[in-house]
Amino acid sequence: MALRIVTADDRLSAAANKTTMVIVGESGSGKTTLVKALPDVETAFLDLEAGMKSVQDWRGDSIPVRCFEDMVVLASLIGGPNPAAPPTAFFSNEHYAHYAAQHPDLVAMLARKSIIFVDSITDLTRQAMVWAKKQPEAFSDKTGKPDTRGAYGLLGREVIGLLKHLQHAPGKTVILVGILEKHTDDFGRVTWQPQMEGGKAGRELPGIVDQVITLSLFSRDGDGALVHDPQRGTERRLVCQAGNRFGLPAKDRSGRLDETEPPDLLALLRKINAPAPSPA
Repeated sequence: MALRIVTADDRLSAAANKTTMVIVGESGSGKTTLVKALPDVETAFLDLEAGMKSVQDWRGDSIPVRCFEDMVVLASLIGGPNPAAPPTAFFSNEHYAHYAAQHPDLVAMLARKSIIFVDSITDLTRQAMVWAKKQPEAFSDKTGKPDTRGAYGLLGREVIGLLKHLQHAPGKTVILVGILEKHTDDFGRVTWQPQMEGGKAGRELPGIVDQVITLSLFSRDGDGALVHDPQRGTERRLVCQAGNRFGLPAKDRSGRLDETEPPDLLALLRKINAPAPSPA
């Protein structure tokens, strides 16, 4: 095991070039179009939804992803080998070396990218469920019949493992987008949560990423204050702080974002990664 000391200067340098975030929003809120603000030369778009019609004029590189196995390979090539993984596991040295040898063009392209835009985490979990249902863990040892609990357990473990591997990708900012669902309970209380297969990945996602951000539509009241208005609002904003007055999912580990920010990802990243002011 290679242990090393990370100095404060090293840590600040890494922070200036890397963050992980999930952006959720209702269908049609414009999550995919956020990529247009990112530098096309530095950004790789992982397209799990076959949904790039709204950004067809964006000049960056994209990679279609049609199954969970392909997403695992891409995550391995982006994050590099995990020295703690056993030889037969995803993301091990052997796993990485095998696919890096098969796809040298992808390795070279991804090495040039500093931003990975994944659209979407909702479809990632759907693809993962299709894969999980075909694995031995998804069948009862006694009867051989499908075991839904086994499939969901495998889904949760593997999706979380993939997300954590992307989190550790050196020098890569990873942006995951997903659909936001509104839930109203029997008492009329409203909550919002990411639309994902299974509960485990959705519950643990906020603890994995640095930033949780909601993209939604707002209007203004007579005093000019923002009012959450996803049906008729015309102003798009990114909700960035936990405990916001709109009750929307958010977390700002950087501590540098306002309650809402304009829907400009490049400006947002610059604000998150801006050097700390020198002490007086």
